[in-house]
Amino acid sequence: MAQPFDLCPNYQESAKAKMTLLRGPERRKTGESSTDTASIQHLRPGMVLLKGFVKLEDQIEMVCMCRQLGKGPGAFYRPSLKNGAKLNLWMMSLGKNWDPTARSYGPIRPFDGAQAPAIPDAFKMIAQIANSTASEFPQINPDICIVNYYTNSGKLGLHQDKDESESSLTKGLPFISISIGDTAEFLFGDTRDKDQATKINLESGDVRI
Repeated sequence: MAQPFDLCPNYQESAKAKMTLLRGPERRKTGESSTDTASIQHLRPGMVLLKGFVKLEDQIEMVCMCRQLGKGPGAFYRPSLKNGAKLNLWMMSLGKNWDPTARSYGPIRPFDGAQAPAIPDAFKMIAQIANSTASEFPQINPDICIVNYYTNSGKLGLHQDKDESESSLTKGLPFISISIGDTAEFLFGDTRDKDQATKINLESGDVRI
């Protein structure tokens, strides 16, 4: 079993900090939309960036929820590749477990038999509302989620998210990422050549679809 990893080891949660994340998305449903302050940027065909989409209070609550999930069964761990090298990040799967060695999803985590925690409903709602805001993608009901935690030196190399189910790929269901924390460089392109990739900064609260 993975040793518990605390995202915020020195943070003492107070009663005041315990909010209901659903309040943020529910506000958006009733008219107080995050898109009032967010900008929609079309990075390329099939890729949209919603700048500042997730409100600060919702970002804080998402971190608190990930912190609690990350200390329980199926918690954060440092995944390995086929050659045994450790990725330079901490990872937790929600909904279904992602095995980076086999490059597949499954009901349990192979190295310790842990079952993936359920995806919080509030996380699903934020993804669905962001997807609807972009308006050009098929509607979704997320059943898999990967939470990656990067330290100051953390990184993830160029890769393709193409190992989802054949049904999902055929339907063109979108991949949605939510950035929280420090600003980080994100590269994208049509090859594995970093020199030919386009570079943008993802800031806290940004959503990429």
